[in-house]
Amino acid sequence: MTRPPASAADQEQPPGAPFAPTPVAAVYEVRTLRTDAEREEAAALVQDSQRWLALRGLPVPEQADIPGLLRDPMTKPAGLFEDGRLLACLVPERDTGLSWGEGPCLFLGYVHTLPDQRDDITRLITLWASDFAASLGLPHVRAEVTTHLGYPMESRADLCLRLINCGWTLIGSGRARDGNQGVRLELPAEHRAGLHALISCQVHLPEPISPDRSSR
Repeated sequence: MTRPPASAADQEQPPGAPFAPTPVAAVYEVRTLRTDAEREEAAALVQDSQRWLALRGLPVPEQADIPGLLRDPMTKPAGLFEDGRLLACLVPERDTGLSWGEGPCLFLGYVHTLPDQRDDITRLITLWASDFAASLGLPHVRAEVTTHLGYPMESRADLCLRLINCGWTLIGSGRARDGNQGVRLELPAEHRAGLHALISCQVHLPEPISPDRSSR
């Protein structure tokens, strides 16, 4: 019997070497928004989210120009993408001294998601943030969620319950960095083996938050 000639791949594979499958690209990606077009897309997402709130008679945060903040390249916003589609945007920062938390943390500011999307987006951000904080050597992730008194009680309760179910802990309430009343949330950092197969991360190392931007 004549043996067929070996393929180029077979010839390059050393004898006895383990088979190495081609890596599969992650379904989701969190990356720093580097171009004007990406930052403009994030600003548009926030405006869509604010419009969604207004159409339902819910108050829209007014103290901070969030679309303008996201357009600023110095802010280094990040986005969660699925096949190139922006699902959420946020500003990740390294914070060494929140007034309401002990010790350093990864702080997630100005988190917005596409309106009328499944709750999986919140869970994906939670998984990524917990793993990213651990990779930076930070023990916690912290965030603030605006809870105006004008929000229906059911909406506030549902939001808090969803976050708790994702692993967040409610620390208390107070004035958030955007000037609005909010709840304070904390999540433990945790290395999550294999998460890179689901969510790839290309986020710049967050810089410490300057004192003039800290909570009062």
